[in-house]
Amino acid sequence: MQLNIPDSQQKRILIAGGGFAGLKLANRLSKTNFQVVLIDKNNFHQFQPLFYQVATAGLEPSAISFPLRKIFQHTKNVFIRVAEITGVNTELKEVITSFGSVSYDILVLAMGVDTNFFGMTHIMENSIPMKSVSEALRLRNRILQNFEDALIEPDPERQKALLNIVVVGGGPTGVEVSGTLAEMKKYILPKDYPEMDFGKMNIYLLEAGSRLLNGMAEHSSEKAEKYLENLGVNVICNAHVSDYDGEKVRMQSKSEYLARTLVWAAGVSGKPVAGLNPGLYVKGNRIRVNSYNQVEGFEHIYALGDSAYMTEAKFPDGHPQMAQPAIQQAKLLARNLVRLEKNKPLLSFSYLDKGSMATVGRNKAVVELPFMKFYGFFAWLTWMFVHLMAIVGVKNRLLIFINWFWNYITYDQSLRLIISPARNKEKV
Repeated sequence: MQLNIPDSQQKRILIAGGGFAGLKLANRLSKTNFQVVLIDKNNFHQFQPLFYQVATAGLEPSAISFPLRKIFQHTKNVFIRVAEITGVNTELKEVITSFGSVSYDILVLAMGVDTNFFGMTHIMENSIPMKSVSEALRLRNRILQNFEDALIEPDPERQKALLNIVVVGGGPTGVEVSGTLAEMKKYILPKDYPEMDFGKMNIYLLEAGSRLLNGMAEHSSEKAEKYLENLGVNVICNAHVSDYDGEKVRMQSKSEYLARTLVWAAGVSGKPVAGLNPGLYVKGNRIRVNSYNQVEGFEHIYALGDSAYMTEAKFPDGHPQMAQPAIQQAKLLARNLVRLEKNKPLLSFSYLDKGSMATVGRNKAVVELPFMKFYGFFAWLTWMFVHLMAIVGVKNRLLIFINWFWNYITYDQSLRLIISPARNKEKV
């Protein structure tokens, strides 16, 4: 079964994953003479940097998601298939999916990463990560339902557990979700629950390293920590979580934190593909590639973005797992695939670091560009502009801008809805 993809004289490029890298590559190749097959388990592209705003009721999921088919409505050489990649047969040049196999001439692995729980089963079962829109919605439901339950809980200890939130991981996601939760506690929740004492609510940000935002300069880390502490977040570094039973967060230091909500933003891991030699994978399940993004040992298989492990002099441990390296790699690979057809030599990839940024809350952000660093209100405006322009679709940009503007002038959010899937009634 070839997933009902028409036979063609065109060379078939199969892209596994519709994230930043896969989408950019498919877009560039849609204007070429290749047949492009894009396979993803979802029928939409997700803008991951804003998952935390869905989780904290700032944005609707549809505002940061865009249907893949709509993007390629006017292209005849791009075919979308919704399926899960389960393996690859490199000898037959076939990808195995949940709905059958499909052949390829060139395979591009761009499936991104999953949450890394570092083998801690209880944390995997009881915490909530944020690697998809559905997980962000699950977190929103959990937080809001806990507030409702806390309102009628007579036991002070159980009420405290329902109100408390622990965020594990001091990277951009952990910092941003902690800051937004602190602002909800300060500006919004007292209006929604006037009879509740939110002085009892604690937000903990636990980071295993010595400082927050480890990929940024030390001064930026200090600024972010100061902003969070001023918002009332309890920032604790050198904090190693060892277990979580759904009620208590246990640390290696033997201390405990009472919380019914644990947000896990502490690490990521690549998605191994059955059929590839396990020796190709390095730490974090990233696939070793050369400077052309070719998987080592394979002329017709490439890996991009978070899935790829490529070293450079400036990045001896691989490129940062962010959107920009993925997008830049996809752009160059599109050029290189066209060059291959013209028997031209491949161009080597070199990552152009355009900077890093993280927002901590209202009027507070840290921005590092190659030529300068700045903080506060202007950094916050810069963060908003960059993320707004990166959103797919004019309508989505407009919706997000309206939501941001409304939230800013009203100190409020309008999306505090607990929406859970309906359960089928048991047959009698």
